[in-house]
Amino acid sequence: MAWYAYCIAEKQAFPELLRHRKPIPMETVSGIAGNQVFLYPASDLAVIVSEHSPEDNLNDRAAVEHARVIADCFKSSTVLPFRFGTVFTDDESLRRSVRSNQRQFLTNIDRLRGKAEMHLKVLLDDCCREQLHAYSLHTHGNPGTGKEYLAQLRENATRQRERQTKARAVSVQMHRMFSPLAEEVSCRRTDSGKMLLDIAHLIDNKCVERYQNKYSSASQIMKDCQMQLSGPWPPYHFVHRLTTRHGNAHHAAPVAQA
Repeated sequence: MAWYAYCIAEKQAFPELLRHRKPIPMETVSGIAGNQVFLYPASDLAVIVSEHSPEDNLNDRAAVEHARVIADCFKSSTVLPFRFGTVFTDDESLRRSVRSNQRQFLTNIDRLRGKAEMHLKVLLDDCCREQLHAYSLHTHGNPGTGKEYLAQLRENATRQRERQTKARAVSVQMHRMFSPLAEEVSCRRTDSGKMLLDIAHLIDNKCVERYQNKYSSASQIMKDCQMQLSGPWPPYHFVHRLTTRHGNAHHAAPVAQA
């Protein structure tokens, strides 16, 4: 039987597993396509799975259902999310993967126990937008000489450094405001010409309300930014990619997801 995997959890968080060696259903949780979700015992861990058929459509709706199952389990236990689309073709491949990576899984669970992820999106003006627009008007339809081309490359590099400097400054400011245990930051330029910072902060569960209060204060201080907060989430961005693939496990690695 093939198993679709959602996440790894602490076995001790589910006392009903202490009396069972075989998968048992989680009565209140349904998975992708409405499939029954099971607790699959594996040593000191529990793998959250549902039966999988090749006909199951892993579309956008399935991705939402995948995240929902992980969020439900996160209410009861520290979880290590699997990447969307992770399938083990049989019991042996699932057990072998968990057995081979058990030390890493237990280390990550210890490191992330009692912690949650908060996700900030910060939208700010591109500091080089006006210069870029002016340069574009000047060179539109004219590829220029080799000298002009090299000058354009230098200007592009300079603008990129300026963007990185501004993004880094905002990121440092956010770090000082929120003082997270750990953080993951990415930056990209949007189609509208603005810069978008995706910031994941790892915090203690008991500090969620304090974090939300800090967000309210930061929104008032950072007048030149548009900010959006979501969470608490399972710590998607802070799970180390340590899983070794074995047998016929597809995408069998708990990884960070946005």
